[in-house]
Amino acid sequence: MEDGQGQPPQALFDAMNVYIGEEAQKGHFLDGGGLFGLEDAVNFVVRKGEVTRVDGPYAEAREAVGGWALLQYDTLEEAIANQQDFADLHAKYWPECSMVATLRQIPDDMPESAEAAAGA
Repeated sequence: MEDGQGQPPQALFDAMNVYIGEEAQKGHFLDGGGLFGLEDAVNFVVRKGEVTRVDGPYAEAREAVGGWALLQYDTLEEAIANQQDFADLHAKYWPECSMVATLRQIPDDMPESAEAAAGA
């Protein structure tokens, strides 16, 4: 998340390590991690049947994924509460940060052809 905000403070890393450890113990945290900045990113843009490669750095990267996590909860309400906790950690330990923490679901009913492609 290197978009003019600087590096996250060590206090956030420490708090996230505790948070992730607790979620893993409960069986919720399955996998995740941080990502490098956009300076060496490579995008492939598909537009009207054509593929174009675009290498970083990007001048106007206002929204960039800084990390990801795969978590599992029994209910959507639990997942939403957990996402709130995640955002609260950032607000508390990195108040200068401007970010969006997005919660998305993985469908249980993925078509067989997509499952085969994902496993390949």
